[in-house]
Amino acid sequence: MNRRSLWATLLCAAIAVSASGTVEPAPIRQDAEDEGVIEEMIETVRSKDGTQISFIRIGTGSPLVLVHGSTSDHTRFARVLDALSKRFTVYAMDRRGRGGSGDSANYAPEREFEDIAAVIAAVGEPVFLLGHSFGGICALEATLRIEGVSKLILYEPPVGAPSAGRAEEYEQLLAAGRDEEMLEIFLRENVRLPEAEMEALRQLPTWPARVAAAHTVPREMRVAETYQPDAARLASLRVPTLLLLGGDSPLFQQEATERLHLAIPASRLVILPGQQHSAMMTAPDLFVREVVAFLDE
Repeated sequence: MNRRSLWATLLCAAIAVSASGTVEPAPIRQDAEDEGVIEEMIETVRSKDGTQISFIRIGTGSPLVLVHGSTSDHTRFARVLDALSKRFTVYAMDRRGRGGSGDSANYAPEREFEDIAAVIAAVGEPVFLLGHSFGGICALEATLRIEGVSKLILYEPPVGAPSAGRAEEYEQLLAAGRDEEMLEIFLRENVRLPEAEMEALRQLPTWPARVAAAHTVPREMRVAETYQPDAARLASLRVPTLLLLGGDSPLFQQEATERLHLAIPASRLVILPGQQHSAMMTAPDLFVREVVAFLDE
């Protein structure tokens, strides 16, 4: 089965959740993918405010929760999911406002932290937690608030991102129905996505879903512009933490990642040579190798 049909099957599978928020498994499908049999399940859980949060569960082994960044959903990790699921039970969630997850009328970043906490609670045992981009901010803050994270991986969380004033401009584009144009501007000017990666992204079957989630960009930008983690809490964080940074990433990403490295005592900084913000897509083998090496220690 090719990757596109695999994800289509996943997204069409049944979802089940009890009223109390406990997770009930949807039917299991088995695929002979490459070297072995992979089991995939779509599940949901209720977050603290009642919003339904969707995630897929795939593989066997120690639990690894994946949290994607802006404009995407769990399929952001599609190119590394097979390899990771051979070593871990992967829980790849859809953050609120996209994919199979719901949303709430009054957005606050704290709800995102609670969403991750709800998924971790549903797993029922300590987890490895990996957050990419804005998902890195959410993963870090969830870790600072709850027990249950045994190792943390952050890939270029946009701490103090230089995007002041752009959120209002993007909201105007959205109000004018220019969602795709807004998304392209955001990816080029804020994420600094190279043109080759931009074109590759547009060709993926997930591009329409990114456009559909464009309305979530301004609210996340406002958080990233002002977000500064509490220095004292970072200094007291004892969860082993891996910070991933693209070797060719923009200077502001390098500076933000290095500041976190200095602030978190139990952290390690790994440079992904030749990469920028999307190594899980542009260099999946390298991404998986660094993740597995850290989690296997």
